[in-house]
Amino acid sequence: MNSSGILSVVTFVYGFAAFLYVASWIFKKPEPGRLGTWVVFAGLIGNITGIAMRWMESYTLGYGHAPLSNLYESLIFFAGTLAAGYLVIEKKYHNRIIGAFAMPFPFLAMAYASLSPNISDRIQPLLPALKSNWLIAHVVACFIGYAAFAIAFGLSIMYLIKDKDAEGKSLLLERFPKSGVLDELSHQMVMFGFLFLTVGIITGAVWANSAWGRYWGWDPKETWSLITWFIYATLLHARMTRGWHGRRIAYLSVAGFAAVLFTYFGVNLLPGLHSYGAMGR
Repeated sequence: MNSSGILSVVTFVYGFAAFLYVASWIFKKPEPGRLGTWVVFAGLIGNITGIAMRWMESYTLGYGHAPLSNLYESLIFFAGTLAAGYLVIEKKYHNRIIGAFAMPFPFLAMAYASLSPNISDRIQPLLPALKSNWLIAHVVACFIGYAAFAIAFGLSIMYLIKDKDAEGKSLLLERFPKSGVLDELSHQMVMFGFLFLTVGIITGAVWANSAWGRYWGWDPKETWSLITWFIYATLLHARMTRGWHGRRIAYLSVAGFAAVLFTYFGVNLLPGLHSYGAMGR
């Protein structure tokens, strides 16, 4: 089995894990959640194995570049980063209900990469502008940031759901972490993601200068990355200096992740140097 076959299997593994976490939450049974943890771990091992095999296959074809250069490869790396981030949170907070809101993201990323007719899993040679040592640093930093923002989004949705049931009448929400825990954990994930997004933007600017002779060119991807950065900067500023907590911060987190999604997918519909539109086929 080649790397694409392994990664296709990982898609269903992540989907099964998400199902187990949702089942554990809805039916209030801990056993599916415990199994879900092991399923996520198995999926992550398969995810890492698939990426490593794809890297070796690239060398076999004579390209020899890290599998981070097109939409398919970025999605499988994004999914692995999400799964790893969730496992760290579960280990620290011992609450598997979060998995019901976090694990659908790696499943959807892998499903889109593996099943979309518009995305090719072919290993392709790098474009001349991408042949740089900055490729790994820039892409890895950005997608670690994106993964943290995705998890923060899931936590913010949990907060908003729990906040609507302030009197605790819904039995489905009794196993949610406390609102303060969700608020603080979401804040920590945003700070973590903001750090890596900042590193990603800086390394991208240095890379752009070496590739195109300028640090910043207001390409659609660059512009939306900056917009995303400002949304999360506003969130952190409001929390640290204005004392914002709770719903207002959760809404900003949701808005920030919407900007992340447009930065990742939406700009591919626009002409630009960063578009995955041609590279992903």
